[in-house]
Amino acid sequence: MQWDEKGKGMSTAIETNASEKEPVGTPHSATFISASRHLPKSAVSEATGLIGVVSLFCATMGAAYFEVSLLQSIMMLLGLPAATMVASTILLDKAHMRASTGLDYGLARQRSEVMEITVTKTIGLGATFLVIALAYQLIPTYEASKYELTRALSLVVFPLLWILSPIYIAFTTRHMVDPRDELWHFGKLVTLNYSAVDRQKVKDHCRAWLVKGFFLAFMISILPTNIHSMINADLSNFFSKPLPTVFFLIQLTFFVDVCIGTIGYLCTFKALDSHIRTANPYLSSWVAALICYPPFILITSGGPLDYKSGTLDWTYWFEGMPLLLTLWGAAIVVLAVTYAWATVAFGIRFSNLTHRGIITTGPFRYAKHPAYLSKNVMWWLMSVPFLSNLGTAAAFQSCILLIGVNAVYYARAKTEEKHLMTDVDYREYSEWIKANGLFARVLSGRRKPHTR
Repeated sequence: MQWDEKGKGMSTAIETNASEKEPVGTPHSATFISASRHLPKSAVSEATGLIGVVSLFCATMGAAYFEVSLLQSIMMLLGLPAATMVASTILLDKAHMRASTGLDYGLARQRSEVMEITVTKTIGLGATFLVIALAYQLIPTYEASKYELTRALSLVVFPLLWILSPIYIAFTTRHMVDPRDELWHFGKLVTLNYSAVDRQKVKDHCRAWLVKGFFLAFMISILPTNIHSMINADLSNFFSKPLPTVFFLIQLTFFVDVCIGTIGYLCTFKALDSHIRTANPYLSSWVAALICYPPFILITSGGPLDYKSGTLDWTYWFEGMPLLLTLWGAAIVVLAVTYAWATVAFGIRFSNLTHRGIITTGPFRYAKHPAYLSKNVMWWLMSVPFLSNLGTAAAFQSCILLIGVNAVYYARAKTEEKHLMTDVDYREYSEWIKANGLFARVLSGRRKPHTR
């Protein structure tokens, strides 16, 4: 089971109507310090993520029962949860009515202005799709068989989306407070109207789509294997003994994580307030993130941080000790569930390296980086690097390498926070966690968070 290829942190941004960006280092007012005693409202309700998971399970059972093809299964397992979470986002969260969408439905621009802006944005979007599609076709990394579906979809889906895009673009443009956004400036660049171009907005556009293009290709590459294995799983075998049960539950959590995570990369809509406000502008954050993913991954077999070399996993060391094996496996499952729960909490907003709405529900109520924390602890339990059949030196080496992996994820967490700290709501959330998070409660002996 590969758990080191997909990481996620608190990839969040502005949510409440009262949110305003402030420069990092702005002195906190007394009001802000007082407000930190309350957990900020989450951009996504817990119900939205739960609805997505239930829909995913229903789609999985339907695909297995009707024995549909793998491609149809992928469409079902992404389409149904996405549709239900979008419905929940509108009906329960009412995210489309938030000021952070940048939309004002009271606005009614002249048709000529809407048309001119729509044409420019459509050209910009077409150029963006073209660059990403060419990258998938020309970069050698994407010649691998696991990217075959990504390459095929880019040649079919991108043109279709581009043809349909003017409808959505015209709708949002008509109601946007500032319709000349990053996409518009990129369109102006493509049409060689340099005098109208804001370079910073073009950079923001390119970073956001680089995130989508890179990570969506990765997600789609691991999607078929996960869906196929889950649809064809033999449940009677998995639940025959504790160990197969543990393996199945770990596989199930990873399956949920991949499916919901993929939906997050697909559903970046301003009208739903799930758009990318900004992609992380710091090189250090990009480096820390990209070395966790192919083709740059360092945490892989034969890589510089291959902590598994010379070790055997937990099932080997605890064989013949059924009670310890069961308890150890249960601890791993709890961590795996926490890892997937962190993705589910994002609803349709999951994405690395981006600012998409503050999440304070689910495991984020207890820690700022629950996915990183649970995953890194899980690796220690699964690989037990402190035990080695090659001797003490090999065990010491494995421990040092795994500490190196932990350091990479610590760097990811800190560089993500550096990006998110530009938002006053995230700073308020950070202060609340510092005072009321799980570790603060354990250290202080409190069971419940402080309230006024």
